[in-house]
Amino acid sequence: MTARDNPQPMEIPPFHLERIQSLWEHQVDFNLSESGIHPLSLADVFEGPALTELTKSALGYSQTNGTPALRERIATLYPGATSEHILVTNGTSEANFVAIWSLMEPGDELVVMLPNYMQIYALGSVWRGDVKPLHLQAERGWSLDLDQLHRIVGSRTRAIAICNPNNPTGAILSHDARRSIVDAAASVGAWIVADEVYQGAEHEGEPTPSFWTEGYDRVLVTNGLSKAYGLPGLRVGWIVAQPETTARLWSYRDYTTIAPGTLSDLIAQHVLEPATRARILKRTRSILEVNYRIVSDWLRGHGEVFEVVTPRAGAIAFVRYHLPLDSVEFVERMRRERSVLLIPGSHFGFEGYFRIGYGNESEYLSAALTRVSDWISGAIPSFDAKSG
Repeated sequence: MTARDNPQPMEIPPFHLERIQSLWEHQVDFNLSESGIHPLSLADVFEGPALTELTKSALGYSQTNGTPALRERIATLYPGATSEHILVTNGTSEANFVAIWSLMEPGDELVVMLPNYMQIYALGSVWRGDVKPLHLQAERGWSLDLDQLHRIVGSRTRAIAICNPNNPTGAILSHDARRSIVDAAASVGAWIVADEVYQGAEHEGEPTPSFWTEGYDRVLVTNGLSKAYGLPGLRVGWIVAQPETTARLWSYRDYTTIAPGTLSDLIAQHVLEPATRARILKRTRSILEVNYRIVSDWLRGHGEVFEVVTPRAGAIAFVRYHLPLDSVEFVERMRRERSVLLIPGSHFGFEGYFRIGYGNESEYLSAALTRVSDWISGAIPSFDAKSG
């Protein structure tokens, strides 16, 4: 029997972050594992007759690459883009999947920023690529290691995958870092896959500049309504690229989920109407302002145990802890003993950290942090006794 007669199945590595959330986020008293803003309801999004009109919509298949109206709304967010530059997907996760699937061939190199949401990192391995980590440096405020960038990008590099603003650190790349990434990609003809789903959730200042504005044709920008907009249940994402690229990616998408949900497309059109979008993002910034102050004060109160680089975007912080536990055990004990769900740092490629989400309602967040404090107060004496 030959290998062709008995082919080996493609091995899919477990997606630990998604699995821990799926198993436990609805089973705990306090879920601090989410990275987005407390979700909006339809009544929050729509006002008056518009919601009534939505209920009259026929639930047939929608335009498979996104309706022209939605793609035109998305295109207004990217200078110089038209509806032909946009492919609508079911969430940013599908956008990332289609982007990497369309690029990777066995033996290609994929450079991936770490720490990061590990979807793209794992997909590169699934498609038999050589995945190389590109590290952000905690000691420099989670800035990019530019020396490492230029060392590892080479003639076999097919793509550089970036998450900006970054998950889980909330860091934002500087102008010089963005230009260095573009220059490195251009020097070898590589693509840039820029996951920008946290754009719009900046704590202060202007929105994070998109890689779309860098003037490099081999850019695939992915984004969506799940994080900054507080609408993860819509499952609306998109890819922005040159028209010939989005046309090619559309053929890949025909083999995944075929089309966006009809109601999701219609709701997204309304969300991205300029006045509605401004109102929603103002709400986001207000939540971040209040809740990060709560988290920051709490972290300072446990300065002997926790340290953090202040995030600049997103409802997330990547917290380093000083306890004799690996991050999975730390999170598991917190869940089991205090019914609070966090995310282990190892699920982002970094040990000795956990990610905490603070996009919830403020009272809920404060109550959850009290539970964590209670656990810390009880655990430290037992650790000290063991070490002594």
